[in-house]
Formats: sequence, structure tokens, C-alpha cells
Amino acid sequence: MPRAFVLSLFAGVVASAATTQSPVTFYKDVLPVLQRHCQGCHRPGEVAPMSFLDYQSTRPWAKAMKAAVLERKMPPWLADPHYGKFANDRRLTDADIKALVKWSDAGAPQGDPKDAPPPVKWLDGWNIGKPDLEFEMPNAFDVQASGTIEYQYVVIPTGFAEDRWVQMAEVRPGNRAVEHHVIAFLRPPGSKWMADAKPGVPFVPARETRRRSNTGTNGNADPQANRQENQDNAASFELLVGYAPGLQPWMCLPGASKLVKAGSDIVLQLHYTANGTAATDKTKIGIIFAKGAPERRQLTMSAANAKFVLPPGDPAYEVHSQIEMRDDSELVGLMPHMHLRGKDFLYKVVYPTGESSTLLSVPKYDFNWQLFYFLDQPLVMPKGTRIECTAHFDNSPNNPANPDPSKEVRWGDQSWEEMMIGWFDVTIPAHADPANLYRSKRSDD
Repeated sequence: MPRAFVLSLFAGVVASAATTQSPVTFYKDVLPVLQRHCQGCHRPGEVAPMSFLDYQSTRPWAKAMKAAVLERKMPPWLADPHYGKFANDRRLTDADIKALVKWSDAGAPQGDPKDAPPPVKWLDGWNIGKPDLEFEMPNAFDVQASGTIEYQYVVIPTGFAEDRWVQMAEVRPGNRAVEHHVIAFLRPPGSKWMADAKPGVPFVPARETRRRSNTGTNGNADPQANRQENQDNAASFELLVGYAPGLQPWMCLPGASKLVKAGSDIVLQLHYTANGTAATDKTKIGIIFAKGAPERRQLTMSAANAKFVLPPGDPAYEVHSQIEMRDDSELVGLMPHMHLRGKDFLYKVVYPTGESSTLLSVPKYDFNWQLFYFLDQPLVMPKGTRIECTAHFDNSPNNPANPDPSKEVRWGDQSWEEMMIGWFDVTIPAHADPANLYRSKRSDD
């Protein structure tokens, strides 16, 4: 064997061994993972309780990070990997997990700061970038220290003199400690929905009106019974953007936007939960307008059921909902919603041909992480396609989050009550009427 070849081979082995044995450090190996997957939440002013922007703030959490990624609790991602492909899949790769585990096992070494990637330029206060326009509650809402707080609704006029297309939107809670969720609806001019509410003044509507706004339906699981109500609601209000634990800012697909008609109002639905200390909140919304007219209009819809009754002690009570698309559309994302007894949630698509497939399965639903799952590619849904949802609820003593397993549970706003909503986003041609998704077209249309 030639001497030069032996020396070359020996050098390669030494280099390989050195690479294998090189220590995993924060700046070289860990920080890039944190920038890609963690810093969106783990930085000052965001939902996570600790910051992962630098070594000093991250180092104390090394062991906790190891446990969280090995159990795949972090980053939060609840979708069963056997079904669907999603553009915003948060799961770490095996290599990422290995790097974090090795770093923790090695004592969390800092390494050379020169190995660090350039810092991400996060904009303080917003994840969508600097908004083109901000809307804020004109007055702070006082949250009582104890007791039940009904959903509050606040009307904020947009003042738009012409139709505007919105590409991105984000809700920024004024006080995350007491605010569970926010939904920002769009109320077009002439709508009688929330007609008694005065702009800027918190308002509590009748229970039936609240249920309609939460489901987009009259609460009936029967699609025939829901169709007229859905059609009426489509003309009354649309969902612009929401906030809940774990929910990312809302961004439209390239070439798609949400329409805000001239003279529309934003109606905030605010869910506050007393935590033992009196507090105040002043929530705001930021929007970024589309650059030019879009090709498609994006809409948020739902397949909901508000007629269920969960029996006391039942560990897996099954509830169904469905909605039929009465016009052509493209599905772009899904978001299941239940409360503390939610156990699992599944979406299916059923085509007019009878063919069907599972879109999303969430086998271990977690009320603390309200996630939206954006499809990797839009799914064409011809007229007559159905979205069908199946959910199970654990109303048994074995559910540690169950407020009271001895009681029947029905639909309700509060977290100790329940909901069953299969939210989803679709796009249609920009010029199309969204009401057509809920009604049959006449032969002469």
C-alpha cells in the first residue's frame, strides 16, 4: 500500500474522530436551533415565560430543554405525522434534538461567540413586522379578581373609505395573564349583528348571538338546518384574526388576502379569566395590507356542533360536525377547538365522488396550545365537497384538567364548559361571493 495513501487515510480518520468528538456548544450548535424554532415565543414580551435570545438567559434551562424535546412537548405540535403535510410543521429534526441533548449532557458549554449566527432582528411587539395600521381598544377593560366574566365585545370602526385587502394580521393582548383568547371579526356596513353595541364600549350580547359568533352557525349539527344560518352569517361577519395560547399570527397565502369592505367595523370578542388579582387589559390589532389586488380571497369558516351533551364520567364521548361546500374552493389550513375536556380531534374531506381522506388528526388535544395547521399545498375542493370532523371528550375523573366529572357538560363560552369547532381557511377567486359557499347555485347563475 503506497505510503501517501496510508498517510491520507490516517489523516482522514483523525479528522473524522476530531469532528465526532468536538463539543457541542451554545453558539455553534444550539443557537441556530433556537433561532429557527424557539425564539418566536421565547423572547421578552412573548408568550413563553423565559427568553432564549442569549447564552446567559438560556443556560439555566438546559436540562428542562432536554426533557421537553425528548418528550416532543416543545416546540408544541400536536398533529399525528401519519396524516397530512403542513407548511408550518414545528417539529424538530432528529439532528436538532441530538444537538440540544448533547449540549445539556455536556454541561451546556458556551463556546466561542464568533461561531454564533447573526441575531434575528425581531421587531419588539410584533411578529408580522411593523404594521401598516394599528387598531387599539379606546379604553382599558378592568378585569375583576374573581368570578365569571362574560365574553366582552368591543366595536372599533376601521374608518376605511374604500375596500382594503389585508395580507397579515396579529392580535397583541394587553395582559396575557387574564386574557385567554381574542377573535377579531369583520362587520360590514349595514350589518345588524351587534347592532346595540356602541363603538369602543364593552358589550355583552344575548347568549344566542354569542353562540352564533363562536360557531358561524346556529349550533345544529345538521348541515341542512345550518345552511340558511351560515349564509346569513357570511353576510353579517367574517373572522379577521384571532389570538389564543400557541396561535401564530395570521398570514395569507401568497396571492391571497382577506377583504375588509369600506365602512366595516372590527368587532373584538374578548375572553377574560379572573386569576385572583384585579387587572386591566387594552388589546390591539396590527394589519399589513396586500401589495396590489390579490387573485384569491381567503376566508375562515367552521364545521361546528353546539347541540352535544357530555355524560358525567364518560372518558371518550364522540361528537360530530360537518359542512358542505356549495361552491368550488381551496382548503389552506385547519384549527380544531375544544376546551378542557377535549381529548382528540380529526378532520376528513369527503369528495362528491364519495372518495375521502384524513386531513388532520390530533390524537392528544391540548387546550393550552391552540394551533393552526397550514397545509403544505392548497387542497382543491370541488362544489359538493364536505369537511367532516370527529371529536372525543374526556369527562371522566381520569382527566386531570376536568373541572367536574360528576356533571353533564354542554356548549358554553367559559373554559369549564365545552365547545366543538372545526375551524378552517379556504380561498376563492377574489371576485367571488363567499355566500355561494353556503348556498346552492341556480342553474341560471
